[in-house]
Amino acid sequence: MSRARKRVANRLLGYPDDARLLLINADDLGMYQAINEAIVRAFREGIVHSTSLMVPCPGGSQAIELLRKDPDIRFGVHLSIIRDIGHYHWDPLTPKEKVPSLLDADGNLYGLGRMSEMLDRAKLDELEVEFRAQIEAVLAANLRPTHLDWHCLLSGGRADVFDMTFGLAKEYGLALRVEAQPFIDQMQRRGLPTADHDLLDSFALEVDGKSARYAEMLRRLPVGLTEWAVHPSLGSAESQTIDPDGWRVRRSDFDFLISPQAREIIQQEGITLISYEPLQAVWQGRSA
Repeated sequence: MSRARKRVANRLLGYPDDARLLLINADDLGMYQAINEAIVRAFREGIVHSTSLMVPCPGGSQAIELLRKDPDIRFGVHLSIIRDIGHYHWDPLTPKEKVPSLLDADGNLYGLGRMSEMLDRAKLDELEVEFRAQIEAVLAANLRPTHLDWHCLLSGGRADVFDMTFGLAKEYGLALRVEAQPFIDQMQRRGLPTADHDLLDSFALEVDGKSARYAEMLRRLPVGLTEWAVHPSLGSAESQTIDPDGWRVRRSDFDFLISPQAREIIQQEGITLISYEPLQAVWQGRSA
């Protein structure tokens, strides 16, 4: 990507060309209680400025109440049709008989290990019905999201899913997480701000030495808009029981996000933290 292209988001959002913008989005709000509590703390005590709500999950109702109590928390809808913890189940919001292509032979949403099978089978109209149901549930709770993104599905998993979700974002006046090329260029050519660089998913980082790695990444943050998808949790007994393979990733994220070191480096480096709210404002203007 050329140097000029790296500054597209800065220009569209009204920042200087040399600004280093960082959007730290805490994914998986609503998955379970220890995640909900950690994300709220990461807003109040740490450097998180945005989160994404998993409406169908067991902790979704509690998360909705937390968002009602704290309207300053900026959040999007984390469109959730893939389960990434094998024994931990949730169902689609749509009656199952209306979305059979999204379900495995046991009548459950597919697990992460069978995501490719789901993408081969899933009908676009059924995906849209379920995505729309999750957005409408948030609006029915009198909450106002800023954006859409996907749980586990990189850029929606299929080009037609990306395009359909883009259509929903325009319809509902929301921004859309754009995680990688070629979609970044496609959206920016339309005059829509996105991250200029590929999304960082915190599950891709080693747990050992993660705080030092995060510190290094902040110091080397490039010009333009970067997004980190982080996954904080308290690492409590609940976390360890529900999420035995992932709780350490989540706890190590939480520890850095609320650390004095993180805030100090951001201040020293002159990094600007943002949410999806300014992106949403431009997306709404372009969709009008």
